[in-house]
Amino acid sequence: MMALDIKGFEPTSLIDWPGKISAVIFLPGCNFRCHYCYNPEFILNPQTLKDVDDEKIFSYLETKKKWLDGVVMLGGEPTIHKSFEKIVEMIRNLGLKVAVHTNGTNPKSLKKLIQEGKVDYFAMDIKAPLDKYEKVVDVKVRKDAIKESVKIIRNSIIDYEFRITVVPGLIDKDGIRKIGEWLKGSKRLFIQQFRNEKTLDPEYTKIKPYKIGELMELKKAAEPFFEMVEIRGV
Repeated sequence: MMALDIKGFEPTSLIDWPGKISAVIFLPGCNFRCHYCYNPEFILNPQTLKDVDDEKIFSYLETKKKWLDGVVMLGGEPTIHKSFEKIVEMIRNLGLKVAVHTNGTNPKSLKKLIQEGKVDYFAMDIKAPLDKYEKVVDVKVRKDAIKESVKIIRNSIIDYEFRITVVPGLIDKDGIRKIGEWLKGSKRLFIQQFRNEKTLDPEYTKIKPYKIGELMELKKAAEPFFEMVEIRGV
């Protein structure tokens, strides 16, 4: 088996794919530099992380596939990883479904997954209203690619969610409403609580997450635009 450069593996998750029992594969590398990212080692120094044994992962998936609904691909940004397509193919060959968490910067990869019938669920991170994206991700952004990914996901037959990590100072009710106008009519939105234990920019560990009541206000602001809105991570 070729080296797959997998840096993390969770045998069982009940939260990364709504309503499903899944295993989770973590791939290193990302083309964003979100200040609040809670996996900074996956972004800055992935080469220092020990590889998870590929053989053990796929042996586990083979033996447990009767009890698993599928495998979730996380990052970083998994679609830019050199072994991404190979890993997806190997998972599908086991008869397991695949969910992909993405930042939407690689619409060609998303379209290919759909066309080849290799994906069963998308979870796309929406970082901010489009005019504020670069402030959040700290790199130049191809906004046309982000918009194209949203369009591909919404117009496909694949089940999906959009997610927003709400960081005080970056996302407020006005930002939620702007995102809602952009994504109006989408199936579901998860408002994700910001975690400040470990962040790419150490200054963000000093920011206090929104309180429950404040999260509920953000949820209320989003509800007119989506079929379903839920809070995650509290």
